[in-house]
Amino acid sequence: MMKKTLLFLLFIFHFHVSCKVLALSPDGLSLLSLKSAVDQSPDSSIFSDWNENDSTPCRWSGISCMNVSGDSRVVGIALSGKNLHGYIPSELGSLVYLRRLNLHNNNFYGSIPEQLFNATSLHSLFLYSNNLSGPFPPSICNIPRLQNLDLSNNSFAGPIPDELKNCKQLQRLILARNQFEGEIPSGVWSEMDNLHQLDLSSNDFSGPIPEDLGELTTLSGTLNLSFNHLSGKIPKTLGDLPVTVSFDLRSNNLSGSIPQTGSFANQGPTAFLNNPKLCGFPLQKSCGSSERGSPGNPASRPSYNAPGKGLGAGLIILISAADAAGVAFIGLVIVYIYWRSKDNPNGCSCTSKGKLGGNQKNDLCNFPCMNGHDKNEESEMEEQENSDGNREEGGLVAIDKGFTFELDELLRASAYVLGKSGLGIVYKVVLGNGIPVAVRRLGEGGEQRYKEFAAEVQAIGRVKHPNIVKLRAYYWAPDEKLLISDFISNGNLASALRGRNGQPSSTLSWSTRLRIGKGTARGLAYLHECSPRKFVHGDIKPSNILLDNEFRPHISDFGLNRLITITGNNPSSSGGLIGGAFSYLKSAPTDRNNNYCAPEARAPGARPTQKWDVYSFGVMVLELLTGKPPELSPNGSSSLEIPDLVRWVRQGFEEAKPLSDLVDPSLLQEVHAKKEVLAVFHVALACTESDPEVRPRMKTVSESFDRIG
Repeated sequence: MMKKTLLFLLFIFHFHVSCKVLALSPDGLSLLSLKSAVDQSPDSSIFSDWNENDSTPCRWSGISCMNVSGDSRVVGIALSGKNLHGYIPSELGSLVYLRRLNLHNNNFYGSIPEQLFNATSLHSLFLYSNNLSGPFPPSICNIPRLQNLDLSNNSFAGPIPDELKNCKQLQRLILARNQFEGEIPSGVWSEMDNLHQLDLSSNDFSGPIPEDLGELTTLSGTLNLSFNHLSGKIPKTLGDLPVTVSFDLRSNNLSGSIPQTGSFANQGPTAFLNNPKLCGFPLQKSCGSSERGSPGNPASRPSYNAPGKGLGAGLIILISAADAAGVAFIGLVIVYIYWRSKDNPNGCSCTSKGKLGGNQKNDLCNFPCMNGHDKNEESEMEEQENSDGNREEGGLVAIDKGFTFELDELLRASAYVLGKSGLGIVYKVVLGNGIPVAVRRLGEGGEQRYKEFAAEVQAIGRVKHPNIVKLRAYYWAPDEKLLISDFISNGNLASALRGRNGQPSSTLSWSTRLRIGKGTARGLAYLHECSPRKFVHGDIKPSNILLDNEFRPHISDFGLNRLITITGNNPSSSGGLIGGAFSYLKSAPTDRNNNYCAPEARAPGARPTQKWDVYSFGVMVLELLTGKPPELSPNGSSSLEIPDLVRWVRQGFEEAKPLSDLVDPSLLQEVHAKKEVLAVFHVALACTESDPEVRPRMKTVSESFDRIG
């Protein structure tokens, strides 16, 4: 009797334990195979809540679920960056509702199991930065909804199969930093109508670039084929790609001339570097032509002395002398007209100097533009620089001759502090004629560097663009340096987005935000491409984007770091020239500059580049889109990391989150702008690539913005 009772109790205990195990859903059992496939983790807490006695895995770390016909089904696995060491189990293929598998930045090894592709709902597979190996699995394209595939930074090898053309829904294909070899398949790319990003860099691909890559009409960002062994000519069909696409063809064995059509016109020289046999614009290597003959072969050059075949040497000399005489005569006429107009009291004087601002020149002085500037303006600038160089003290110097006021008028005017930073104190000053100007005090030092200071200010003054704050005049004295510029009346973008107390001061509509992005991109592109010195701003952030009453953006503060260096003084510690200003002085809140800086800008001793501006602009645009500042975590991001906002948005796209989860909630009502918002996101993400060579030029960014909306 005792034995029967004991057996009965053992049966009841076994049945109770079995029920607990069987209570876990099939999705949970499949996930336990992943836990078993991972070796002992350095962080034992990762799977601490993966309890086999739970009825559902939906509360486990890294697991997300959704309700399907009354059941909770696993739709996402996110275990990236956990230092996990193990293999990917085939049982994950039984998760038929799995949409996102994020195992990147771990130490998974082995090949991708074929059974994984039975998870037919997968649309995002992120396995980059592991130790995975084996060939590219052809059956991966059996997944009908696959949109994002990133296998970069692993040890995959072998050729890319033609079956890739079956991945018709693919939007991102990243295979960089592997050991793939053979030719890049042709006849594949014309089938991929949705591909936005293609990166095949740092592999062992050889042979020619496929012609049909030019049929990727949806491509954006960068087409990256760099660091391979590709050979032959660059196909002209790549010029058919959208103008927003940047090329990266560095470090291959390409040869011949670079095509000059379509998208090639927007590429810089870095796109083609380290291809010794490549020539033509934008490389500093001209292409020879067999039709012109070899320079070293005398037989290939025409003989000018041969009768009936060219001009004689004597006749050439006579023609040259006549040309020289004609040029000299024209020059004398120009000089005569110039001096007559200078001496004529009723004429115009292109060099006359009166009080600050002078009179407006009449139309005879408005010569055609040269490099975007009036020739007359150029001559005035040169004369101004020469005269400035002879001054011991600069005094008040006009840069814009149409802007008139006297020094004592400036000194008597009431001044109101607008802000204070390491770049000086900024005042609003209302002149006697009622026109407000912004006056920036730079400090007292730099007495021995006036010529250098004047040259820098004149270069800044030459920049004229509707989206850049115009410098009107400057003042130099041993005890004071001032910059006088236009006053922009509606605050800055930082206040418009976050307000003075961290709360939005106004609701910026999508059309307004798009206008701000477009205008800022145009202004930056002008600074980079068209300004006399091709300036680098170096400090793009919302507080440096001023807004007028119609919310048009105006870039401010470019070139000031150099001027501060010349003065060699702390601007905020200098005495007060403008009376009564310090009674209004309040320290303006300082932005966390590192959150807008490019990653490479944080290295000690790094020199500013235009790609720094591109990155900072991208962070600013992400802030426009999301309404969130660059630092999302309570403590902000480390100065050596990518800003939290950039990582958060990239993760959101990797996990294919709804756009409503990323965009500023105040924009959700503007449903019609969804495609525009998505397009701007793509531009911003291209600008915030960690590799500066992959980022587009501001010219390309501006053109991309102009095509939106």
